[in-house]
Amino acid sequence: MKTYMLLIPLLLLAGCRGTPIKGENEARRQVQAVAGSYRPDGRKPELPVLTSQSSLSHFLAYALLNQPRVEAAYFDWVASVERITVARSLPDPQLSFQMDIHDVVTSLMPGLMMSFPGFGKLRAAGAVAAAASHGGYFAFRAASLESAYEVKRTYYRLYFLEEKIRVNRENLRLLQELERLARSQNEVGKATLQDVLRAQIEQARLNTEIVNLEDSRAPLLAQWKAALGIHPADPPPPVPSHFETTPLDVPADKWLEQALAENTRLRALAADVHAAEAAIRLAYKARMPDTSVGFMADVRMNPVLYRPWGTVSIPLWRDKFVAQVAEAQASKRAGEARLTTEQINLAVDVAGRAFVYRETTRNLDVLQRVLLPKQRQTLEVARSAYLGGQMDFLNLTEAEQNLLRLNLDEVEARAQRELSLAELSLIMQGMPPAAGGAAGMDLSSPGIGAVMPPANSAAPSKKMSQGGMNQ
Repeated sequence: MKTYMLLIPLLLLAGCRGTPIKGENEARRQVQAVAGSYRPDGRKPELPVLTSQSSLSHFLAYALLNQPRVEAAYFDWVASVERITVARSLPDPQLSFQMDIHDVVTSLMPGLMMSFPGFGKLRAAGAVAAAASHGGYFAFRAASLESAYEVKRTYYRLYFLEEKIRVNRENLRLLQELERLARSQNEVGKATLQDVLRAQIEQARLNTEIVNLEDSRAPLLAQWKAALGIHPADPPPPVPSHFETTPLDVPADKWLEQALAENTRLRALAADVHAAEAAIRLAYKARMPDTSVGFMADVRMNPVLYRPWGTVSIPLWRDKFVAQVAEAQASKRAGEARLTTEQINLAVDVAGRAFVYRETTRNLDVLQRVLLPKQRQTLEVARSAYLGGQMDFLNLTEAEQNLLRLNLDEVEARAQRELSLAELSLIMQGMPPAAGGAAGMDLSSPGIGAVMPPANSAAPSKKMSQGGMNQ
């Protein structure tokens, strides 16, 4: 019975709760707010039903909820929030047991002991964990942005692939028309068979180009499936039948300011600096001694013999303490330097993407307003001159090829303009895009912006018809 009485304090301690530190409750509220829409009750919510008529925001919402790497980042963040409680909690009490045996048991001493880290150490350790959890949140945001980036990148690549195929097919029809024209001229003796053969050669070349483009649709569709987080064994997702553009609602003169305020990479680095500051405060607490207290009772004695005891650590090694503080301070300075470097790089990225946007906007304007109309006019003049015997077929096909090149240039200019806008959105919301980006890209290169959860907060969109993008 006496032994059982000694277990009563231990049983009373079981189920105790510690005192949350500053930032812990806020971190948990943040997890609950995100979990309500992202993982209610810890489970994946019902995914949006996708059809070929679904909007871009529906595809983004589907990818956000379904992409496994986003889910991994989310649960990493949740784990980092739980580590706050672990870091600021007292060590578990320990039950001890000792016996003295001399032929028979002469003493039987159960005991209970508890360790208490130095004053402020647990709170400082919890603050380090809380600051680290902020970094986990921004890592989750970054994963969400990367997921949206992949969806948009593939989404627009699919659109511009269809545009290239459309332009080449239109040009193929034009070449077939020129072949008929050459045949009619040849029949009346105004042209040679060589003109017909030239038209056929160009058609064969263009047919091969169209087949190659159509064949490139297969890997793009595989990327589209992967971007939506769909398992390879599952059925392929629908492909959008119409496409949308996501314009920036931020004035051009506010782009850098917005990026410096909202960029996820910067905020993650700032969280690292705060964690380093908390680590400095924890390092200074190393001077505080740790204590352990406990008691034992010899239940074989009558009356019972109680033996209280305690220990105090002695922070003796000054060079160790100095090194701990110096390490924490150096980590903070390194974090500050990385943050400054990222701010400088961000300014360069915004300037570069803004230039690409302005340049492609000018190129698109001159193509649509001046060059394409004039080249169509030039082709009609060349056709009339050929029929009148004033121009040879070689010059006629050159005019036709110039029109093809300008049409493809117009498709690429629209692609570059759209991608540069999307990249600016990505920089302002999340992270610098991959090196190179839209500048100097072709239609197969990456570079699309992103949105953050919840996915229904995507920016307003304007539809693009298959014939061209609204300006």
